[in-house]
Amino acid sequence: MTRIAVYIALATALATGAARADAPGGYGPGYYGHPMMWGDGVGFFGIGMMVIFWGLIIGLVILAVRWMMERNGAPRGPAALDILKERLAKGEIDPEEYEARRKALEG
Repeated sequence: MTRIAVYIALATALATGAARADAPGGYGPGYYGHPMMWGDGVGFFGIGMMVIFWGLIIGLVILAVRWMMERNGAPRGPAALDILKERLAKGEIDPEEYEARRKALEG
């Protein structure tokens, strides 16, 4: 129960952060709210940094998804045909059974 309360408080603080960061009196005459790219704004530098930031975030998400897919993929180990060859070599199966299973594995 306390974990949920912490998450709700954190989400509320993050969601209202932009509204609380806005200067109450504005930034002077002619501004409404905050001057995103007018007057004292950051201009093209801010736009470039935003593109770089979101590019990095998207790239990290893609890398994480690919890593998770490789990690949770098919188990790494000997192929079925290799195991079948080993069983034939050990004498566990005879050549007729080997051929039948090989054909079934190869499709």
